[in-house]
Amino acid sequence: MSKQSGRGRVVGLPAWDRCAVMGVVNVTPDSFSDGGRWFDTTAAVKHGLALVEEGADLVDVGGESTRPGAT
Repeated sequence: MSKQSGRGRVVGLPAWDRCAVMGVVNVTPDSFSDGGRWFDTTAAVKHGLALVEEGADLVDVGGESTRPGAT
């Protein structure tokens, strides 16, 4: 199930009987957690797929900078 919101698509999540594991792929060039390592589209997709293979139930793609002073 999904619906549109003011900021994009909201997706309903299934109910799990365990804690879900989330992988994060930061795709901004100024990411302070990984230094922009996944800024290239091919590298980001490859990393996201690797996270799923390693057990991630969800993959969050961070596409907006949150560094101090970012606009």
